[in-house]
Amino acid sequence: MKKLMAANWKMFKTWDDAKTTAEELVSLTASNLPEDREVLIFPPFTALKGVAEAMASEGFSAGGQDYYIEEEGAFTGEISPKMLMDVGATYGLTGHSERRHVLGENDEYIGQKTAYGLEAGLNVVFCIGEKIDERKAGKVEEVLERQIRVGLKGVPTDIAPEKLSVAYEPVWAIGTGEVAGPEEIVAAHTFTRKTLISIFGEKANEMRILYGGSVKPGNCSDIIALDNVDGVLVGGASLLSESFSQIVLA
Repeated sequence: MKKLMAANWKMFKTWDDAKTTAEELVSLTASNLPEDREVLIFPPFTALKGVAEAMASEGFSAGGQDYYIEEEGAFTGEISPKMLMDVGATYGLTGHSERRHVLGENDEYIGQKTAYGLEAGLNVVFCIGEKIDERKAGKVEEVLERQIRVGLKGVPTDIAPEKLSVAYEPVWAIGTGEVAGPEEIVAAHTFTRKTLISIFGEKANEMRILYGGSVKPGNCSDIIALDNVDGVLVGGASLLSESFSQIVLA
């Protein structure tokens, strides 16, 4: 199983900046990319084609940060998986905390998007994670189990395991500089794996579980060495090719 080193650029970078950063990243990592690594960038929609072209080397991929649950139609401002794939995307992102807690997407809608994206042909990175008040109340497993079971309810149990990855991102650690401790990460990832196995059977051992939340060059090696950590989903530290290349090669 290759470790998935993924970057979420959120609402940053215009076309030229995005394409240049992606080209620099490939230049810095392609020649010495370990065989057990896959690199993925989720750029803004406007830069997706340029980034996908820059990431055309083996081991590199591009994805869309969001998509709608129809192929086409009168849905102003939305974009479909078909449109993402048309400009070179092979991945889609669902359930990110900003979609949940800033833009109001609930578990059921995220589940619809996850199932639809997979059905449409995308690989999907599905995000889960608790807020700080939920952690303090001892509800981490309760929150994660609800998010996983509702969010993956429509996914066929015979799905190829490489098509679906789960990213655990404690909301309180995203963009704050705070990082979950090793014991917290291992506990959440172990519980996530156990829950996935209860849904998909033993093939869930081949599904990648990523960690996200203030991942940086200085802490990435320790994080990806932990049990059940099959990669990372990186925000701010992925915006510069130099720092993200260090994470990719950690």
